[in-house]
Amino acid sequence: MPTEEIRVRGTVQGVGFRPTVYRLAKACGLRGDVCNDGEGVLIRVSGSEEAITEFVARLQTECPPLARINQLTRTIYEGEFKFDNFVISSSVSNAIKTEITPDAATCPQCQKEIFDPFSRFYRYPFTNCTHCGPRLSIIRAIPYDRCNTSMSAFAVCSECGKEYHDVENRRFHAQPVACHVCGPTAWLERADGKSVTASMFSMLDDVDAICSLLQKGEIVAIKGLGGIHLACDATQETVVQKLRQRKKRYHKPFALMARDVEIIEQYCIVNAKEKELLTSSAAPIVLLQASDKKQLASSVALGQNTIGFMLPYTPLHHLILRRMNRPIVLTSGNIADEPQCIDNDEAREKLGTIADYFLFHNREIINRVDDSVVRVLGDKVQTIRRARGYAPASISLPPGFQNVPQILAMGSELKNTFCLLREGKAIISQHLGDLENAAAFNAYKETLNLYLNLFEHQPEIIAIDKHPEYLSSKLGKELANTNQIKVYPVQHHHAHIAACMAENEIPLDSPPVLGIALDGLGYGDDGTLWGGEFLLADYRKFKRLATFKPVAMIGGEQAIYQPWRNTYAQLLAANLWDDCEQKYTDLEIFKFLKNKPLRLLNQLIEKGINSPPASSVGRLFDAVAAAIGIYRDECSYEGQAAIAMEAIVDVSSLNNDKETLIYPFNFSFSDRIYYIDPRPMWQALLNDLQQQIPQPIMAAKFHQGLANAIVEMVKHLSQENLINQVALTGGVFQNCILLKEVTKRLETLGIKVLTHSLVPANDGGLSLGQAVIAAAQLIHKY
Repeated sequence: MPTEEIRVRGTVQGVGFRPTVYRLAKACGLRGDVCNDGEGVLIRVSGSEEAITEFVARLQTECPPLARINQLTRTIYEGEFKFDNFVISSSVSNAIKTEITPDAATCPQCQKEIFDPFSRFYRYPFTNCTHCGPRLSIIRAIPYDRCNTSMSAFAVCSECGKEYHDVENRRFHAQPVACHVCGPTAWLERADGKSVTASMFSMLDDVDAICSLLQKGEIVAIKGLGGIHLACDATQETVVQKLRQRKKRYHKPFALMARDVEIIEQYCIVNAKEKELLTSSAAPIVLLQASDKKQLASSVALGQNTIGFMLPYTPLHHLILRRMNRPIVLTSGNIADEPQCIDNDEAREKLGTIADYFLFHNREIINRVDDSVVRVLGDKVQTIRRARGYAPASISLPPGFQNVPQILAMGSELKNTFCLLREGKAIISQHLGDLENAAAFNAYKETLNLYLNLFEHQPEIIAIDKHPEYLSSKLGKELANTNQIKVYPVQHHHAHIAACMAENEIPLDSPPVLGIALDGLGYGDDGTLWGGEFLLADYRKFKRLATFKPVAMIGGEQAIYQPWRNTYAQLLAANLWDDCEQKYTDLEIFKFLKNKPLRLLNQLIEKGINSPPASSVGRLFDAVAAAIGIYRDECSYEGQAAIAMEAIVDVSSLNNDKETLIYPFNFSFSDRIYYIDPRPMWQALLNDLQQQIPQPIMAAKFHQGLANAIVEMVKHLSQENLINQVALTGGVFQNCILLKEVTKRLETLGIKVLTHSLVPANDGGLSLGQAVIAAAQLIHKY
């Protein structure tokens, strides 16, 4: 009888893959075994040719819900074969080539069990099976066996052991399997150190008590899957304001969690695709359009018309929200921009002045994993933050990258991720935050070391951003020097474009695309700050064809958080300040700017002191927002003014092509590059301010005008360079209105538009671009 070895690679460990193999092999009458190893799953089978073929076909069609087969190879097995039946063999440790499964939301079967009084998992907050539960957040090493996770601290009881070894049970070889008898426990503490007595609550248990505390207006720190969150009632303005003050998060929107979709629909409009995302195993935060049905506390999402909602994704959250008929805030347990707390003692120390109560448990969180954020635009999913539920699932690289050596890409300074490249796959870390915060940088280094060890990754080259001061770049250089390997600096906007190309499966040797990268800023090849770029690019090189007219960022980083600085700089660059002093003295923006130290600011610009010129479209958005009266003086996070301006746009004006509803831009050519000049836009905007045109109309005219200017530039450049594909990337293209308007206009011209879906358009996707550019250089070299 034929005997074969079947190698399966992909997401095949910890997802019930071996039990499925066992069941199908028995059904097909095969003998042999299956085991986990460093490459994935190895199967040896003996039987008729027809039976083995049927087995392989069913294996691919009846794959478990969380599994993903990337590659399946069959070869003749010529070794010793002593199997009279089919069995599951012990795991084998060898070179690590398999994947780690993302954490998965509670499956419907486990949900049912935790609410079933006759189930032994009734009200157990750590119930899981092979279809759901912790993965990345608890793993220390591969293969994914209990001994290599934080569940190794809990010895399995006889009942759980019986289910673990029962091939017909969905907990067969579920590594985190546990119950009330043998698993982790949760408990309630007061932040003031006083004891919590049973008489305080007539509740079922400590987890159930959290619901009552939230309803009473308390702030509770809840240890969940990949970190600790801060929670409060999202309908009580007083407590939401209190949370903002204590957490020092004064303006950024809060994420919300609701018991079910029906509750979310009381506050937001939810379409079929958004519902699918909410209820998926990834269970991300989904940005939804707010409705007028019911009102949340006004401080939940200041200056925005979208709300970030998620559903419960662990039994703990399901149990807390069982009696909660309204949404709760569920935001990262940290202060300002520090990393989310994951340790009980750390939380007591850092969150003791924020939370009134703590709900802790004793299952260690090995890997900090923040909540993912996505939205639906048209029929396409856009990832804003890639973390829980998605990371570290690999992304297949386009044709041409199959045999790339191991590469490490360090990512950016803000919204950081890093990327490991190997065997035609990109493994991108979970979102790690802004590295300018010391605690975040330390967490970045810890997570990087963990990934390198988990995947036994030994890079031949390290890719970094060209910015000389980025901490990720400095660390990349140190690692390269220590390991005596090459470091490859990658231009920021080229990396953005390459990331967009890679996830859209543009082959390595394809003709260049026109990449439009609009963001806050990135270090340019000429040593200046770029942020509004039109690059003719492939994976190996790029040529800068056009940009936005550079304008000084007065005060450097201060310009990010004080939008008025950008307004003043733009008016000076457009030679309109004299006009303001003659014709627009009654405008609020003029009066506001006149009270600033303009002489000092002028000197800073003239002498080039901490006022670098930048072609940043992000800062142009800030400048326009401040001019029309949106977050003019201060912002607490980058892009706040721009986001608020997008939220007030008069959408009815967007479908009108009248020139009176589009702010104009100029075009010029100098030093072999085209420039988009916003001077006429500013002239028209000042006139509108004088005529007291409503903010929503002016915001719409700016969006329309900017989209029109971008498309006009593309029309010109595509004729000169024979371009038929355009990649839209960079954080500015997270603006839905701008992305829609540019895409619609370009597609009308017959141009194929590439946008982001799998990775963020912002700097969270940068590491993928760095990695494929470095890979292309290596391939070219050899």
